[in-house]
Amino acid sequence: MKIELRDPRLDAAIARFEGWWATLSQRERVLLTVLGLLLAGAGLIYGVVKPLQAARAEARADIRTYETLSARIRAAGTLQPQAPRRTGSPVEVVQASAQAQSLSVTVEPLATGVRATVSEGEYDRVVNWMADVSRSSALGVTSARIVRRTEPGMVEAVVSFAP
Repeated sequence: MKIELRDPRLDAAIARFEGWWATLSQRERVLLTVLGLLLAGAGLIYGVVKPLQAARAEARADIRTYETLSARIRAAGTLQPQAPRRTGSPVEVVQASAQAQSLSVTVEPLATGVRATVSEGEYDRVVNWMADVSRSSALGVTSARIVRRTEPGMVEAVVSFAP
């Protein structure tokens, strides 16, 4: 079995080209060859080299951007120092955190956690206390009711914490 790899249409096109090429003068052949080489060179430059240069420049700019961001992140360090983990019962954890914020709280244990009541405290200290309990223990805020008092910046709060 013999497999034919040549296409008769291709053979006919090559024959027509060779016939046309033979009708050209030597000068026309040189001019067409130079024109073909120039077109091939332009195609190579604008189709391959320029896109590669642009991609390389973009990649280098991306690398510089990410290196700058990485250096800024390393220079910034950790955004927030880790608070030491509080140990003990949930009641002890909530009270210790409140003492650290200079808050007076009443803590009562619940079936699933604790409820703490602040009868009077500065708003910033109350919010920082809730964040400290969540950050320094396994307890998280499950509900909070904060009510503004008549004194500026003062609130009363009832906060429930649970693991």
